[in-house]
Amino acid sequence: MAIILLIRHGENDFTGKRLVGRQPGIGLNEKGRQQAVALAEWLLDAPIKAIYSSPLERAVQTAQPLAHLKNLDVKINPALIEVDYGECQGKTFKQLHRTKLWKAIHANPAGAVFPGGEALAGVQERVVRELQALAATFEPVDVIACFSHADVIRLAVAYFLRMPLGEFQRLSISTGSITVLYLNSDKARVTHINLVGRLEWPNQPSQSSR
Repeated sequence: MAIILLIRHGENDFTGKRLVGRQPGIGLNEKGRQQAVALAEWLLDAPIKAIYSSPLERAVQTAQPLAHLKNLDVKINPALIEVDYGECQGKTFKQLHRTKLWKAIHANPAGAVFPGGEALAGVQERVVRELQALAATFEPVDVIACFSHADVIRLAVAYFLRMPLGEFQRLSISTGSITVLYLNSDKARVTHINLVGRLEWPNQPSQSSR
């Protein structure tokens, strides 16, 4: 199993304003690019073995500085993609807050299905299954970075904390933040949530000292 870094993409021009969902062509803005560079610097000493990303531009762009620093490829992983918000996609949050649908979804997230899109329970199932599968291919001390989206990360963390799905919105996942999962064969631990800052990693032992 492995240590998984769940990293939310950096900021874009629509963050907090519009539910862009899976719309193509949404890249990082200047602040988002700065966040991506900062993430790479924070993780300079992390013994990262692999980097995975949602297919969406804003996630891939956030992963690229770290991949360059670590001389690793960004592996596109469709299971890390944003929620399919269906008919809600593209609308501003002001528009959504006025709809009965949006209120109903927030009143019962566990049973929520976006018309023309996904059920939140299905999103949670796909991302948890993928994280467990990825972790199983690595050693317990290995670190892998997974770049994804706020709701996807919140749903995964809620599962591993054994929170009811309906409570997942209590978790805050900021742009450019890191959440740390330790997955092993018998249990999972969530050691950090929504970190924005440098992670300190101990020096790795040299070959001669092993």
